[in-house]
Amino acid sequence: MAPTSPPPPPGARPTPDEPLTDFQRAVVDVVAGLAPGELLTYGEVAREAGWPGAAQAVANVLRRVHDLPWWRVVPADGRLYFTHAPTQAALLRAEGVEVDEHRRIRA
Repeated sequence: MAPTSPPPPPGARPTPDEPLTDFQRAVVDVVAGLAPGELLTYGEVAREAGWPGAAQAVANVLRRVHDLPWWRVVPADGRLYFTHAPTQAALLRAEGVEVDEHRRIRA
């Protein structure tokens, strides 16, 4: 049986045919480079992409580009969003990241 792709993030939209903007390409590069078990916050991704303060826009990119390891990008407070938690926690646990019963990532 061939391996399956992880599910897209909650709220994912069909990818439009328009080319990615410079910001979107930068986010794709940062997130695609994350190794299993390596986590960044939405704000850290925005900073590394060269657009500090664009955390919400990072989330929008993750909903648009479905083949990224979106589960490795987490909220700054370490608590997974309720809508993401069932899938994201399972994917993170499979990579050795501890997630407690309150949806919090344990360092």
